[in-house]
Amino acid sequence: MSEIKELIERLCPDGVEYKKLGEVCEILDSQRKPVAKGKREGGEYPYYGANGIQDYVNDYLFDGTFLLVGEDGSVINKDLSPVLNWAEGKIWVNNHAHILKEISKVAILRFIFFALQQTDVSGLVRGTPPKLNQANLKSIEIPVPPIEVQRKIVENLDNFTELEAELEAELEARRKQYEYYRNQLLTFDDTRSDVKWMKLGEAILSLNTGLNPRKFFRLNTPDANNYYITIKEIKGGRIMPNEKTDRINDEALRLCNNRSNLEIGDVLFSGTGTIGETAIIEEYPTNWNIKEGVYTIKPNQDIINSRYLRNILRSEDTMKSIMNKVAGGTVKSIPMKELKNISIPIPPLEEQKRIVAILDRFEALTTDLQSGLPAEIEARRKQYEYYREKLLNFKRL
Repeated sequence: MSEIKELIERLCPDGVEYKKLGEVCEILDSQRKPVAKGKREGGEYPYYGANGIQDYVNDYLFDGTFLLVGEDGSVINKDLSPVLNWAEGKIWVNNHAHILKEISKVAILRFIFFALQQTDVSGLVRGTPPKLNQANLKSIEIPVPPIEVQRKIVENLDNFTELEAELEAELEARRKQYEYYRNQLLTFDDTRSDVKWMKLGEAILSLNTGLNPRKFFRLNTPDANNYYITIKEIKGGRIMPNEKTDRINDEALRLCNNRSNLEIGDVLFSGTGTIGETAIIEEYPTNWNIKEGVYTIKPNQDIINSRYLRNILRSEDTMKSIMNKVAGGTVKSIPMKELKNISIPIPPLEEQKRIVAILDRFEALTTDLQSGLPAEIEARRKQYEYYREKLLNFKRL
């Protein structure tokens, strides 16, 4: 940072010029070519659309280093910046992404990439579906300091992105390791005398689902103070309501609680749509209820540990059995009766606790938002965003 500050004080002490994007890079949109999915021939070359790689094809249109900016469809992020993709090598690009190429000695393409990451383009996106046309793209203004300053900023920001990429790679490796050990620990030989095979319904006290309050009450009214949990709030084994979570009023909560009766230790299982998401109720849910299609499973604690039950439901063998029983058309579901009839292995409670202790350590490393790798990645991302904003906040000349 001090080196960049010295460069700025020496090379552009009075500020930097802001230029339109059309002045600082070459736009190759005229060379794009869409190919309908049914006419694409599979191959090794990435086929890019507005929001990234859509396919792999047997030929390419471009060879080099490019910055792709979403033109229509997925063109704007939640922070109002444009959707960007960094592409290197031989690629094919359809007509849903603008193609930016570096103009030597004017602006480093990687610098443009970082500058656009924090540019609000909401005022330039038009229509339905959203579109960032070429004229508006070219009109975007970014700071253009001397090349030497650009190069040093890129070097610093790339260090952050490389570290984050390393952490992402480690997280992916740990996830695979976690899945491997989970399947190993939860695969039991039929000859083991200490393991009983029981139907799920025999090892639990009850299995219910929530009611659909939409049939009886409007959601999110002024008196709606109770969380209405759907599959979206089940993350990493926990229920994580947020400001976007639907809410219901006290009357609806009472009606629903008579059905699902949530308690600490209950295991939630998504039985409709995205089948197989699980969570455990770990705090008393005074103002929670679940949506129809999320199942509440009350384990018989004398037979099966809640955390063991959650893991066995997510194991490879059990999920195969469950998916073989799904029904429905566009939206699939596992009927509660069929779920109760799924056979699961049940070792002694002490063995269940031993298995859970091992798997909990892996899960904490791969999902914990306070202390695991996701927490470290999030911290690095915030650090990167802080320094990016600091480094690219130039006084206008």
